[in-house]
Amino acid sequence: MSIQNLANQADPFDADNDDFEQSDTTKESYIHIRIQQRNGRKTLTTLQGLSTDYDYKKILKEFKKQFACNGTLIEDEEMGTVIQLQGDQRAKILKFLTEQGIPKETIKLHGF
Repeated sequence: MSIQNLANQADPFDADNDDFEQSDTTKESYIHIRIQQRNGRKTLTTLQGLSTDYDYKKILKEFKKQFACNGTLIEDEEMGTVIQLQGDQRAKILKFLTEQGIPKETIKLHGF
């Protein structure tokens, strides 16, 4: 092994280097289910990364009916449309999405 080989490697922490950037397809390919702490014991569950082919209003309405919770749609420039539900609904959302035919490998569950 020679030192010359090490000099040609790209620095992954270099801001100008685009070789290590994730492409939009890898960022968008996952559906993220997250939980956020509010006041005391209160929590919010957020769902993002869902394809734009789905009708978010109908999904939200079904979530609210099945999970007996309140929710809203949030429009964000970076994240796109985010579904926000009251309480810890992560397991219920995961079960609902897998029952609807979305592969479990494309869903990332975040939280405590």
